[in-house]
Amino acid sequence: MTGAQWRKSTKSGNNGGDCVEVADNLPGVVLVRDTKDRDGGTLTFAPGAWRGFVSFAKASR
Repeated sequence: MTGAQWRKSTKSGNNGGDCVEVADNLPGVVLVRDTKDRDGGTLTFAPGAWRGFVSFAKASR
């Protein structure tokens, strides 16, 4: 999406492993993509759904 400002997950390492990038600067949407395949597709979440996913992932550690 035009205007997306991508940032790498803070849990992603520098070893070229499994990494994701998140763009949460657009109104009403959060985008997620694979760092190794930036043109391979993007997942789109509503902000509330993304917050719920992140909360669940943190609680499941």
